[in-house]
Amino acid sequence: MLKINNLGVKYGTVPALHDISMEVREGELVTLIGANGAGKSTMLKAISGLVSYQGQISFLGKSFDNCGARAVLMSGIAHCPEGRRVFPQLTVTENLLMGAYLRSDKPLIAKDITKFFERFPRLGERRTQAAGTLSGGEQQMLAIARAMMSRPKMILFDEPSLGLAPNLVEQTFRFIAEVKNQGTTVLMVEQNALAALELSDRAYLLSSGTMVQQGTSAEILANPKIREAYLGG
Repeated sequence: MLKINNLGVKYGTVPALHDISMEVREGELVTLIGANGAGKSTMLKAISGLVSYQGQISFLGKSFDNCGARAVLMSGIAHCPEGRRVFPQLTVTENLLMGAYLRSDKPLIAKDITKFFERFPRLGERRTQAAGTLSGGEQQMLAIARAMMSRPKMILFDEPSLGLAPNLVEQTFRFIAEVKNQGTTVLMVEQNALAALELSDRAYLLSSGTMVQQGTSAEILANPKIREAYLGG
């Protein structure tokens, strides 16, 4: 579904990714793991058209070729960024509408908003409240729902559990599993590598901007060197 060949990204003259090749198959949940600064978030930004790159990225057989974020979203890829990035001055409802700004099917947009208010009752209770006044957990739920409002074929999650209380982490992972089980392909970057691997089908390990390991999540979990370095032993 998503195919990446020889991807390279630089910030100015500083290399961030080197010669990365990987793929995500339709219906999979794939996790990128690695230390801070390994290039995981940069990978998602390149896929989303938020940074320029060298190499090739294709989705459903169509090349992106640095086409920009709008074209990527129109192709069916949504991005739920690190740090939530909600629009703080807009209401909860307005943030959800922003997630659907490329859609014109107003009755279905309204239906989707109702669905997310039912799935996340706290958002429904705060539908007219400015998003910047929500708690961190509520903002994360809003960011996820906003990304899903585009009805993507594939969604990118960047550190979805970052800064959340343990009970909210569990809730977030449950919803991501629901997203995958309902047919949306998922590529996820997650600091809680153990929980992410237990949820995912396959994984890639990045180190200093280079892909150093790949395999099924079971294979990655069984690798003693990876467990020691990235999974707490």
